[in-house]
Amino acid sequence: MTTLVSPSTGRPLTEIPQASLLETDRAIEAAHAAFPAWRAVPPGERAEILRRFADLVGAAADELAALEVANSGHTIGNARWEAGNVRNVLHYYAAAPERLFGRQIPVAGGVDITFHEPLGVVGIIVPWNFPMPIAGWGFAPALAAGNTVVLKPAEVTPLTAVRLGEIALDAGIPEGVFTVLPGRGSVVGERFVTHPLVRKICFTGSTDVGKGIMAGAAAQVKRVTLELGGKSANIIFADSDLAAAASSAPGSVFDNAGQDCCARSRILVQRSVYDEFLGLLEPAVREFRTTDPEDPAAEMGPLITSAHREKVAGYVENADVLFTGGAPGGDGFWFPATVVTPRSVQDPVWREEIFGPVVAVLPFEDEAEAIAMANDTEFGLSGSIFTSDVGRALRVARAVESGNLSVNSHSSVRYWTPFGGYKQSGLGRELGPDAPDAFTETKNVFIAT
Repeated sequence: MTTLVSPSTGRPLTEIPQASLLETDRAIEAAHAAFPAWRAVPPGERAEILRRFADLVGAAADELAALEVANSGHTIGNARWEAGNVRNVLHYYAAAPERLFGRQIPVAGGVDITFHEPLGVVGIIVPWNFPMPIAGWGFAPALAAGNTVVLKPAEVTPLTAVRLGEIALDAGIPEGVFTVLPGRGSVVGERFVTHPLVRKICFTGSTDVGKGIMAGAAAQVKRVTLELGGKSANIIFADSDLAAAASSAPGSVFDNAGQDCCARSRILVQRSVYDEFLGLLEPAVREFRTTDPEDPAAEMGPLITSAHREKVAGYVENADVLFTGGAPGGDGFWFPATVVTPRSVQDPVWREEIFGPVVAVLPFEDEAEAIAMANDTEFGLSGSIFTSDVGRALRVARAVESGNLSVNSHSSVRYWTPFGGYKQSGLGRELGPDAPDAFTETKNVFIAT
C-alpha cells in the first residue's frame, strides 16, 4: 500500500494498493485475451461505447475535479477543465472508428488496398502533473483504433485514473479492454517495456526516464510515443503589446505551479523594452493568486510533494531573484511565483527544467539573437512569440525548433491539433485527427486481376 498525501495540507489523504509484477502480467495477459473481441466490435458500436464513456465522464466531472484537487493540488478551475478535456477527447475520438479509412492505390495487374489495423495491447504511463487529460490523450485514440489499454498512473496521483477505469466499465467497455494499474514505475512501467505482449508504450514524463523506455523498447522493436521535458521560450519583441504580454506571462509558467512541460520558463525580452516589460511583469506576478486550490479564485496551488518543493527551492537559492509573488504559510507544499535573472546562459535556472513556479528572464538584441537563444537548449516542446509584425511572427516560428508555438498567445494544447516535441522533448505526436493512426499498423494487400 502507498499512502497518498494532500499537497495542500501535507496530511495523509488515503491509501492505495500497488500492483505487483504478477498482477501486472495478469492484466497484460487479460488485455491480450480481450483484444480479438474488441477489435471485432463494429466501428459504429465501438463509437457508441466511447460516446457513452464520454457522457459518463461529463456527468462525473465534479467528482473527478474534487479528486484531482485533493490528490494533485490542482486549482478547482483547472481540475474542472481537465475533467471536461477527458470528456471532449473521448467524444472527438468516438468519431474515429468509422473514419479509419484505408486506400485504393492504382497499380498494374491488379488492385492494391491498405488497411489500418490495431496493434494489440498498449501500455500508457501517465505523469503526476496532469493525471486526467494526459491519460485521456492516450487511451481515447488507442481504444478508438481497436486496441486494448493497460494504464499506469503516477504513484502519487492515481485517484482520477482509478475512477476513470470504473467509469469505463459502467459505459460498457468490456473487462480487460481498459485496465488501470496503480503501481511503481520500477514494477509496472518496467514490465510494460519488457513484456512481449505490449505492442506500444505511450509515456509522458522526464527525458531521462523516456530515454530508458526507448532503449528498453528497442530490444523488441516496440513502438513508443514519448512526450518529455521542456524549457520553452517566451519571446517578447519591442513592437508587441507589452501590457498584454506581461499580464499573460505569469499564467504561461505558473499555471499548475509551473509543473508543466509546456511552461514558458524562459522569457526573452528585446533589450530596448526590457526594463519596461519587467515593470509591467512585476505587479502581474505579485497579483497572481496562490491560495487554497478549492477557492474558485485560485490561480496556483501547491507543489506536488515536499521533496519536489525542496528541489525547486534549490534552484532559487543559487539565482538572482528579481521579485516574487505570495504563497500561503503553514502546512502544504507551497512555493511563491518567482522571477529570476541568470548570471549567464549556462546557469541551471536558464538551462534545466525546474518544473516549478520559477521563470528566468534575459534580454536579446535582435531577431537573430532571439532565435539563437530560444534554440540554445536540448528541449523543443512549446513556446510563444509576441510581436505585431506578422512576417516576423512567421519567420521566427519557422526558425524556432519547437513542436508547438503560439503567436501573441500562450496556448499549447488543443485536442484537435497535434502535440509533441522536437529534440529531447519527445518522439511522435499525440492528439489531432491523425492520433488513432499512431495506434495502428498499415497493411498493404495486392490482389492480382
